[in-house]
Amino acid sequence: MVRLGYVAVMVYMCMLAVAPSCQAAVNCGMVATDLAPCLDYLRGGASVPAGCCDGVRNLYSQAQTTADRQNACKCMKSAALAVTGINLNNASNLPKICGVNIAYKITPSIDCTKVQ
Repeated sequence: MVRLGYVAVMVYMCMLAVAPSCQAAVNCGMVATDLAPCLDYLRGGASVPAGCCDGVRNLYSQAQTTADRQNACKCMKSAALAVTGINLNNASNLPKICGVNIAYKITPSIDCTKVQ
């Protein structure tokens, strides 16, 4: 039940942060849903839970345009700031662990407007 609360907070915070970017097909609700199985790992867990990489790969496949990728970036950035205890090393390693190649490093200081 606590995990559901974290996801709800993530979704809410993300919606507030990216409201002007409504033209993108990827929205914060999708990002939160796809990455929810990863929360334990992102908070410092030793292993990637079942379903996490499926969500990461789904999100990656949904983000087809620059606007989609920038919106997903903004959502992840907002969520990382809203959810306490995110292990930045785990967050940075997650795409590689799940077999997706993104052209930027996931950090709280990323400028999502420069994501292509």
